[in-house]
Amino acid sequence: MDPIRATDPSAPPGPLTHLSLPDSSEARPQSGADGRSLPGNWTRSSPECTPVLREGVRQCLQQRCEQTVRILHAKVAQKSYGNEKRFFCPPPCVYLAGPGWRVKPVQGQAHQAGETGPTVCGYMGLDRASGSAAETQKLNFEEQPDSREFGCAKTLYISDADKRKHFRLVLRLVHRGGRELGTFHSRLIKVISKPSQKKQSLKNTDLCISSGSKVSLFNRLRSQTVSTRYLSVEDGAFVASARQWAAFTLHLADEHCPQGDFPPREGYVRYGSLVRLVCTVTGITLPPMIIRKVAKQCALLDVDEPISQLHKCAFQFPGDPPGGVGTYLCLATDKVVQFQASPCPKEANRALLNDSSCWTIIGTESVEFSFSTSLAWTREPVTPVPLISTLELSGGGDVATLELHGENFHAGLKVWFGDVEAETMYRSPRSLVCVAPDIAAFGSDWRWLRTPITVPVSLVRADGLFYPSSFSFTYTPEYSARPRPPGDPEPAADADALLESIHHEFTRTNFHLFIQT
Repeated sequence: MDPIRATDPSAPPGPLTHLSLPDSSEARPQSGADGRSLPGNWTRSSPECTPVLREGVRQCLQQRCEQTVRILHAKVAQKSYGNEKRFFCPPPCVYLAGPGWRVKPVQGQAHQAGETGPTVCGYMGLDRASGSAAETQKLNFEEQPDSREFGCAKTLYISDADKRKHFRLVLRLVHRGGRELGTFHSRLIKVISKPSQKKQSLKNTDLCISSGSKVSLFNRLRSQTVSTRYLSVEDGAFVASARQWAAFTLHLADEHCPQGDFPPREGYVRYGSLVRLVCTVTGITLPPMIIRKVAKQCALLDVDEPISQLHKCAFQFPGDPPGGVGTYLCLATDKVVQFQASPCPKEANRALLNDSSCWTIIGTESVEFSFSTSLAWTREPVTPVPLISTLELSGGGDVATLELHGENFHAGLKVWFGDVEAETMYRSPRSLVCVAPDIAAFGSDWRWLRTPITVPVSLVRADGLFYPSSFSFTYTPEYSARPRPPGDPEPAADADALLESIHHEFTRTNFHLFIQT
């Protein structure tokens, strides 16, 4: 086999096939004695621990016993003044998913007869909070039809005494027996005093909503908090829910593209644009609609300014006859229906709506933490949970290194390719570097493999805590003929030609080694 080597260090890494790791001390990282690494040092677990750890990682990958914590919240929060309490809307939500939550109870916390429900309790508040009852809310988790546990913090707010422009939510999860599972943080939330009523400009894009971003829609009749309903999806249908909200991807749509096709269109969404709303969980989409600005319960048909956070808007279904004011997305109790608007008697460029067809739009964020405690031999909290955002491959020839970019990295983490540990170097809380294991570690017949091998990329903490990720790494071996036993007949010439053409095709398309997510 002829590995292809990268020749220009300043250029992006070229295609390569990782075959083997030289024995020279310059190319092979050195391992630390304590299993932890300082910045610039390469480490690997001690040899006596590796077989047990490898079997445990293999079981984690096969049984998929991970636990996932997902925090869903709005991008902005409106500040409360004086004695008022402007509760965050939509309220921050927490979902607990994964089979790991239903694995046998933690030692010393056996379930009593007839006891049901989640095995953890949750508490949510703002970061830097004092922990008082007014600033921290207990979450009551409920099991959903999809087996996820759901909790919602409905009474959180930020007062005018807090002068910060940004803050994070803090979720603390505790086992029933009192042992802390971990502390999880949300994404940054921007504090605003009130929705901007000025005409938006792209010179200040902090509050604008871009195509491809996540949003939530809610309707509040007569400005009453108790009447708030959120656009959501249940049992494959769009509903107006009073207790749960969903995040939707807002796409700029092209009326010439077929249904379900979303060609990438960058830019900020303006009123008058044709858009599509796609549920981020189920993938269900509403038909293309024209987004309209709402003022005094009228849809403004001639406004094309950028959309801003917490603006009131309406969604008009296209295809109305010329001169018609159109039908609009509307709620009827818990159902989502169409509402026929009426022409405005005073202004031709306006359409009269009812309260139920006026929606408030707001950007949303989510962060997901996944882990498995089945390997861990300590009772330490699982946080901070490392999050991988991107992978960067570099090197060539016999050695390939992979850099993991993300957050919450520390010196006690090791990178694993499937059930094979990689020599790992800790650089910073946002960077880990590892050497891609030799392909021979995944099977004795690697020299004659004809198909790619894809292995998941995961992280393991020094105490055995397992952190899965959504990333994978694929080896695509070059063609090599398997030696024939003595006496076997020669293969047909056309078979050799076919295999050779396959080999050249792989080479021509640079399909040697790639990363996928």
